[in-house]
Amino acid sequence: MTNLAATLVDTAARIPDKVGIKLDQAEVSWSALHRAAAKVAGQLKAAGLQTGDRVSLILPNVPAYPTVFYGVLLAGGIVVPMNPLLKSGEISYFFSDSGATFSFVWPDFADEARKGAEETGTRIVLCGPMGPADGQLPDGTDGGEPVVPVTEPVERDDDDTAVILYTSGTTGKPKGAELTHFNLRRNAERSATDIMEITENDVIMGCLPLFHVFGLTCGLSTSVMRGSTLTLIPRFDPAKAIEVFGRDGVTIFQGVPTMYAAILNHPNAGQADTSTLRTCASGGSAMPAQVMTEFEAKFGCQILEGYGLSETSPVASFNMPDAPTKPGTIGRAIPGCEMKLVDLEGNDTPAGEIGEIAIRGENIMKGYWNRPEATAEAIPDGWFRSGDLATVDDDGYYTIVDRKKDMILRGGLNVYPREVEEVLYTHPDVLEAAVVGVPDDLLGEEVAAAVALRPGSTATLEEVQQFVKDRIAAYKYPRHIWQVNELPKGPTGKILRREVRPQA
Repeated sequence: MTNLAATLVDTAARIPDKVGIKLDQAEVSWSALHRAAAKVAGQLKAAGLQTGDRVSLILPNVPAYPTVFYGVLLAGGIVVPMNPLLKSGEISYFFSDSGATFSFVWPDFADEARKGAEETGTRIVLCGPMGPADGQLPDGTDGGEPVVPVTEPVERDDDDTAVILYTSGTTGKPKGAELTHFNLRRNAERSATDIMEITENDVIMGCLPLFHVFGLTCGLSTSVMRGSTLTLIPRFDPAKAIEVFGRDGVTIFQGVPTMYAAILNHPNAGQADTSTLRTCASGGSAMPAQVMTEFEAKFGCQILEGYGLSETSPVASFNMPDAPTKPGTIGRAIPGCEMKLVDLEGNDTPAGEIGEIAIRGENIMKGYWNRPEATAEAIPDGWFRSGDLATVDDDGYYTIVDRKKDMILRGGLNVYPREVEEVLYTHPDVLEAAVVGVPDDLLGEEVAAAVALRPGSTATLEEVQQFVKDRIAAYKYPRHIWQVNELPKGPTGKILRREVRPQA
């Protein structure tokens, strides 16, 4: 069976009573998760879901997430994961662009989701801890046709889209990367087998957001595939992570570098029981060598650093356990994937020179949803252009030098300057704006903005900052903002972000 949901069916049949998903004292066995997902699939079919329909998830890391995720796949639908912190305007765009027919929403985020659905007609389905709340979908108790659970996955082909993950460059609207059932299944297999050597006896810390491809593939999909336990943290908190290490006997920790730094520097770090911890995986941004060394020494584990993107399902390269690790590098291309460096014309770069990382293999997306031109630009010759500049050594280990695009990576989450600038420009007193990333010890990068106000304006920078904060997700608004008379420009009048410098 090609459908990614077949991994849940197989694991539930093999180890039905083993705990699969855990959240504090709540424990869900694999058979219970399968039953709950099958019920959601049956309810969706009864509510009119057709094979290939898109369904959005606006949920934190709670058991409802895997329940609905696999329920949608069992029914033959396509999952559209969304960050719960998005505002209504952003949600409306994702609903409209993906054509989402349903959206499963946690109550805390319902107001923004309902506003976002006003123009799209997307049906909002409120969720409780294990899935849809009572009365949100047909359940066979209203005198209608009985709802039949979908216990076996609807047949899908390898190349059929399973998930649409929205990502963006520094210009234009976000694009939906189409990841196929094959992409996601194979990348989970590679992650479980070649990188983390996961077995059903492992306990994986699930503090990476499941709406992010790192948490979705390396956390959830590998757990379902191998039958290990995924212990969830709804939103990362270093004190909670330290508690869960010992309480649940965590063997594998997956996180972005800021999570490692936060745990290492927390006052409770000395009390952490990490006697069971053996492997840690880091991605999202470069891991500072000092943080890696101190974390490994303090907690007695090995950190494996890697690299990937939404478009690569995500894992493309890693420092793998069967070879020496090289701190500061993103490792070597994983099996089933090839990487090389190219110049602006697509030619291979000479040894020792900086080039753009190009990737091809079983992990590369099908394309961008309804964006054939963007797909052709990103994959012009069968090699996906990452936008990241790097060097490679004689052993095939890659080191990121810089990002070709101006994307800001704040605590492992992508912030796109153009998106923030467009909001700034809607303020009536903002004449010009440029958003850039500035170094931050905790988050890696922080969002900053230089603004030129209109002559005679009485607006304050605090008011402008609050204006943006009210209109986009909390992690995107500029924490640093300063006023300039005008912004640096090139010969054509284009604002030159690279010349924007924060005030001291």
